[in-house]
Amino acid sequence: MNESTPRHAATRAVAFTAVALEDGFWAPRQRAVRDSTLPFLYGQHEKFGMVDALDVHAPAGPLSIPFLHKPATPVMYWDSDWGKWIETAGYVLSLQRDPKLEAQVDAIIDKIALAQEADGYFNTYFQRRAPDKKWSNLRDWHELYCAGHLIEGAVAYAAATGKTKLLDVMRRYVDHIDRRFGPGPGQQRGYCGHEEIELALVKLHRFTGEPRYLKLARYFIDERGRQPHYFEQEMRARGEEITSWFHRTYEYNQSHRPVREQDKVVGHAVRAMYLYSAMADLAAEDGDAGLHAACERLWQDLTTKRLYVTGGLGPSATNEGFTRDYDLPNESAYAETCAAVGLVFWSHRMLLATGESRFADVMERALYNGAASGLSLTGDRFFYDNPLASRGGHERWTWHRCPCCPANVGRLVASVGQYVCSTDDTTLSVHLYARCRIDARVGEHAVKLRQETEFPWQGVVTMTLDLAAPASFALRLRIPDWSPDVTISVNGTRLDAAGPRDRGYLRLERSWAPGDVVRLDLAMPVRPLWARSELHFDIARTALQRGPFIYCVEEADTGVDVECIAIDAKATPETRFEPALLGGVMTLSVPALVIQKPASGDALYLDHPPSSRRTTVKAIPYPVWAHRASGTMAVWLRTIGDG
Repeated sequence: MNESTPRHAATRAVAFTAVALEDGFWAPRQRAVRDSTLPFLYGQHEKFGMVDALDVHAPAGPLSIPFLHKPATPVMYWDSDWGKWIETAGYVLSLQRDPKLEAQVDAIIDKIALAQEADGYFNTYFQRRAPDKKWSNLRDWHELYCAGHLIEGAVAYAAATGKTKLLDVMRRYVDHIDRRFGPGPGQQRGYCGHEEIELALVKLHRFTGEPRYLKLARYFIDERGRQPHYFEQEMRARGEEITSWFHRTYEYNQSHRPVREQDKVVGHAVRAMYLYSAMADLAAEDGDAGLHAACERLWQDLTTKRLYVTGGLGPSATNEGFTRDYDLPNESAYAETCAAVGLVFWSHRMLLATGESRFADVMERALYNGAASGLSLTGDRFFYDNPLASRGGHERWTWHRCPCCPANVGRLVASVGQYVCSTDDTTLSVHLYARCRIDARVGEHAVKLRQETEFPWQGVVTMTLDLAAPASFALRLRIPDWSPDVTISVNGTRLDAAGPRDRGYLRLERSWAPGDVVRLDLAMPVRPLWARSELHFDIARTALQRGPFIYCVEEADTGVDVECIAIDAKATPETRFEPALLGGVMTLSVPALVIQKPASGDALYLDHPPSSRRTTVKAIPYPVWAHRASGTMAVWLRTIGDG
């Protein structure tokens, strides 16, 4: 069985094992994850004691990472980092088997299996450091969260290699969790403060076919936010005052109300995205209209009031998440990489459930901008937060005391093929464009589809169908929201691109023959974007988009502080592909005005306008910024003209 194949949902993502990317954007990043990110992360795990921590029978030494704030320490989360590392390795191995990497993963799995307790429990922190505190603080201590990431790693590794040792370990652990939690006599009516176990259980159900896993996921979703509030009961059992909690509001972990009643995107952004992903999964599995309606309300709130133009989300460092409507500052934007990764997960699930292009549009924006920004071109430097402006102090780092983002963006990049298209019994839907080879199945028909394109830099996509025999099915091609003009042809015959349209997709329904060629030409103009008036940070400023990319301007290209630049909003920027720049990117040449410093004098304020000069400035795609000399950067640019 394939991990991407829902048992009940009609639409299925084509598996990560069935899409081979050969493009100029994702394929090099996948190679960087394989050749750099995975070995780099393993080296860091060794350096900081994460490998040693798997030996739960050894005496626990001093914590290598200090406490953040009482009562949590990042060491509690290390099992989740192993889960993501193994998951990433699984995706990489599905693209190219590597005996050395496989042996390294197997050795880690052996350590996990050896550490597992007889009753199925596994958590290196609590087994080694606090065995008397197991399951005593679900709100803060991430036991179920860690289990969820290990489940996802086990499924991905089994799907890629056929090896099930970790999968068997995690199934025993889930049996333990299933016995422990639920509404039955003697069970804890708890759920995790950091959502993740819920979507992992759905994934495990889809891979194994075991209905108990889906039932447990449903319990964790349904129990969240119910009264009496579990986290308050838990605090009383620990002898703590409810007012002593650092975050003070249950909005922080989305447990302030039952999930079907929620209509505002609140709290910690990563937790929110994982919760909503699980809700969308369960809505699809169960046909649960209430859960789907809640997802729609939350989606509307996020995309109309709380989402950065880059697909980043969560402006505040204080709660790593959301504040109030339209609070989207640029320089102080938190916009955690993991949150953008989570938005890709949620968007994809909503897309599969509805087939609507609006979800693919957001998925693409978050993929190419908010998430891709978190990984350097070399694969060994990272962003935790992704601001939309910098005064020069924001640089990529090699490690973080809470290193959740490196493996998270790594697993996304390694598995990005699964977001390209989906199928049902009658239809093949193409959501993303990239040079790639796809092996899909539409009903009883095996379909090989090859995309030839220079996307994301150019909008011409040629798709060749390789079929064993003629077959009748529909081919749905997404028309992105950034493309105002489209042409389409089949075997050289031009068709009417105005219809028929199907939920934002062009639908071609016919009997296809082996070797049929579809050519899609998506216009890719530079789009100036303006923010609504409530976004006061961006008043009199313009952002630039071309294709899936949001662009930014860096001081490395201007030689001056980017805040001294105002672009001409009426001018049409020139485009130029620069193969030697930042791995090969399409740049924009934008007419602009540069405000110059006074020639002399110490006056802070002047009684006349400062002098200026006209010039052109280079804009680059947002995900490749911060690879050169430190300097200022801005996405939202001051404007002259009609801007």
